[in-house]
Amino acid sequence: MVVVSLFSMVAALGTVNDARLVDIPRQQMVEDLALPALSAAVDSGQSFLHEERVQRGDTVMGLLQRLAVDDPSAIDFLKASATTQSLFRQLSPGKNLTARTGPQGELQTLIFPLNGGKDQALVVERKAGDEGERFSAKEQALPLEIQVVMKTAEIRSSLFGASDAAGIPDSVATQLADIFGGDIDFHRDLRKGDRFAVIYESINHLGRPVRSGRILAAEFVNNGKTYRAAWFALAGGENSGGYYTADGKNIRKAFLRSPLEFSRITSGFSTARFHPVLQKWRAHKGVDYGAPTGTRVKATGDGMVEYVGVQGGYGKVVILRHQNRFTTLYGHLSGFAPGLRRGSRVGQGDVIGFVGATGLASGPHLHYEFRVNDVHQNPLAMALPSAPPLEPQQLGLFRTNTGPHLARLDLIRGFNLAQGD
Repeated sequence: MVVVSLFSMVAALGTVNDARLVDIPRQQMVEDLALPALSAAVDSGQSFLHEERVQRGDTVMGLLQRLAVDDPSAIDFLKASATTQSLFRQLSPGKNLTARTGPQGELQTLIFPLNGGKDQALVVERKAGDEGERFSAKEQALPLEIQVVMKTAEIRSSLFGASDAAGIPDSVATQLADIFGGDIDFHRDLRKGDRFAVIYESINHLGRPVRSGRILAAEFVNNGKTYRAAWFALAGGENSGGYYTADGKNIRKAFLRSPLEFSRITSGFSTARFHPVLQKWRAHKGVDYGAPTGTRVKATGDGMVEYVGVQGGYGKVVILRHQNRFTTLYGHLSGFAPGLRRGSRVGQGDVIGFVGATGLASGPHLHYEFRVNDVHQNPLAMALPSAPPLEPQQLGLFRTNTGPHLARLDLIRGFNLAQGD
């Protein structure tokens, strides 16, 4: 029963009724209103979306409970299906599971991202058939969306320390070192107070990052000097392209400064060095980088494998020839990249082997040599040649495609989004 009180109010056009509210006549009306059936409030087709992040020590059953799944038939299927066993083996902390359930907790869909970085997920679905409802499980591509992210940070101790403080993924920091590696030696040149800004792609699923994509534009201020680059795709496929300055110059050098992403120099180029194994003075015609066994070793330039195998004091060694005049040598390796053989072509940045201590080595490190016309040069001191710039006819499209990203760098310049203590 609903009780409604109505006030009868009379007003004269062009006059003001100064009667008090208590003097206005009132009338009370009582009417029965029919209420909707309670069953109509519950829609049998209604579903609910739940998401849970895997914590250390989680089990599949515990996650299903947190996902509000109350479905014995679904649980029996997950336990019995050979396909879903991958779910039990890949409960990595930090992953997100998504479940869609009915009003009573019955499982409709379960999405579980798989390991391997292939944007694949194990999808479990309830399906209706002639023999009633059943479940299916199969791997399929995740529905992904791309978000452009802008971040800036300040170097206080290291590149990775700064990127961690700013919430920038390690893969983006590694790309940053690759982009500017021809101009900045990230082993020796970083200074406290150096700054960088990045515009990069974040590959998301249901609004959460799955992995990081390509850096679209970046700026690095090292010891007061500013370096800038933007990605420009060339004809020839998605990965055919490079990083260029605002005027179209290729920021990529023909050679990287270092064959390791991050390490420390344990011995430099010298005409006389006391050899720790031979115990005598001799010329050291390369640079030694200390790094743990198994650290990836990259080709510093495009080239062809001239030698791969064991060679005297170098131990396991790879020698690459570049543009006929240049050769690079990578010694004391623990192993070689799969499929690497004499005559193989490699690209700059390709992994060719792994740090070790084979040959005349007192501990795990990489011995790196750079030769021009078979004459040893100091790779840390010589001027490295640049890769070709853009053609004049490409500059218009380059400015159109990269202008918005470079404008974003201008927008976030001076902001310190990585403030931390």
